[in-house]
Amino acid sequence: MRFYDIFNGDADGICALHQLRLAEPRDAVLVTGVKRDIELLARVEPRPGDEITVLDVSLEANRGQLMRMLEAGVRCRYFDHHFAGAVPSHPLLEAHIDTAPSVCTSLIVDRYLRGEHRPWAVVAAFGDNLPESALAAGAGLHYSAHDLEVLRELGECLNYNAYGESLADLHFHPAELYRRLRGHADPLAFAARSPEFDVLRRAYAGDLEQARRLPVMHRGEGCIAVFMPDEAWCRRVAGAFANDLSLRHPARAVALLVRRQGGYRVSLRAPQSAAQGIQHLARQFDSGSGRERAAGIQFLPEQDVERLLELLERTYSAKTPATGV
Repeated sequence: MRFYDIFNGDADGICALHQLRLAEPRDAVLVTGVKRDIELLARVEPRPGDEITVLDVSLEANRGQLMRMLEAGVRCRYFDHHFAGAVPSHPLLEAHIDTAPSVCTSLIVDRYLRGEHRPWAVVAAFGDNLPESALAAGAGLHYSAHDLEVLRELGECLNYNAYGESLADLHFHPAELYRRLRGHADPLAFAARSPEFDVLRRAYAGDLEQARRLPVMHRGEGCIAVFMPDEAWCRRVAGAFANDLSLRHPARAVALLVRRQGGYRVSLRAPQSAAQGIQHLARQFDSGSGRERAAGIQFLPEQDVERLLELLERTYSAKTPATGV
């Protein structure tokens, strides 16, 4: 019998797995990749009787592979907060799916573990641009303001490391980054002793400084857009910069478009005042997916850019905090 841990390479995926394995230690084959590499179940060929654990990876994007494995006798535990569609009913599937906009996968795992390793859920929520949820989760942990700032920075740096066109763009392979923090139950101890954190902190600050020099295009009242060149630093900082723009322009949707041959890779953020439903907008384009507050389009052809910006402006220009999408 073999075990597989399949997880998104961002802060949420890494911290979700870390919490689970702190509580339930297990040697498993690690399957992960860059943040946008979401069809991860296609990478494994488990046998009947094997068990897979999936964290922070869209069920909708992996539905066919999941059903194939379940029908072959593979047991699966699935933790996720992305749009899932209809969750299959199968005796070998244990699904923990919650798509609420204030929830990330690590908070779902925290709920499952009844708070046993909650500090890492706080890190993940900060990294997933859910500061209010992070502070709420950490409220009973008696952290100082300085401690919370360290957890925020750690989450943002872990998240920053996952963005890229390929693993070559990243500073650390997500599986290796997970292995480096695996021995640390306390994220503050990891932050204090980890050379990886220092590397990511410096690189993140440098990339974000460059990104903030790029012009911001205001598209009416509902949307801003930033166009980034096809360079490794742009691909690395895209997610963090989209979050940064969202916080600095809370009343507008954010479209961050990183140049690719023939088009763009797009990161989307809903306005803070109407932070829900943007995954439905993204799904109107081929390769679009995501969750309530944040979504992306793997490849947007050049000719579809204007349609995307018009749709964002039309959707969010008149939104109020109570309406949503």
